[in-house]
Amino acid sequence: MSALPTSDEPRLEVVMPASAPSAVETVTTISGWGAPNWPGLSAPAAVVEERRLLKTVIDNLTMELPTGTSLALLGRNGVGRSTTCKAIMGEVAPHGSVRFKGQDIAGKKAFEIAKLGIGYVPENRDIFPGLTTRQNLTLGLKPGQKDGVGRWSMQDMFNLFSNLNERADVEASVLSGGEQQMLTMCRTLMGDPDLVMIDEPTEGLSPQMVQRVAELLQEIAKRGIATLLVEQKLAIAMDIAHRVYVMGHGKVVFEGTPAELRAREDVRKEWLEV
Repeated sequence: MSALPTSDEPRLEVVMPASAPSAVETVTTISGWGAPNWPGLSAPAAVVEERRLLKTVIDNLTMELPTGTSLALLGRNGVGRSTTCKAIMGEVAPHGSVRFKGQDIAGKKAFEIAKLGIGYVPENRDIFPGLTTRQNLTLGLKPGQKDGVGRWSMQDMFNLFSNLNERADVEASVLSGGEQQMLTMCRTLMGDPDLVMIDEPTEGLSPQMVQRVAELLQEIAKRGIATLLVEQKLAIAMDIAHRVYVMGHGKVVFEGTPAELRAREDVRKEWLEV
């Protein structure tokens, strides 16, 4: 794990006070900046909306993420980790405030939040199956952005993941689960975000693919990009994160460094071990 950066801008601040049930809008969509007229892509990109009333999932959460730092959200399934990411990204209406680069982003649409510099890799590995790997990566670029302008280029992605390079002009639908996970993460990085949220990137992957994903997460940190990582594998989170938050029943039950969590066997047994 690298040393904790000293810069504090841009900063993500999330405050969700003691609970009150709220109506939320769940949006299922494939991440991308546009819907070009390419074969195999429905135009425009389909957005399915479902409105429903949900019970409060997150209760009394306060979290800060300075520039270039990596924060891991740990906990068992269903404790609110993924909902936290969705609330930041505008896919769930937060009861509280979410500030990024000093600007309140609570209530903004997901595409507006993305333009401000937040990237989101959901756990369901959204890809455009009828498009090639190269075309999927191109969709990660912001409107008007050219490949190679910023911290990442398409060639960077191919250098990091030789599998994607070998399948650059192959339809994404034939990629393995691990390759699709790589593609989803790389497409998000193509937009050059200042903060990237990654939800369960190693879920269901082979040990070899898990190692490749861990290497990418380390590379993201080296390039000064803030990372909010939702991860079940404790070893990966502890190696990469500067700070860890352990969640239970929608609340943060532990906050500290990886070293401090290693020293707290009671926390690991009660809130992390299955």
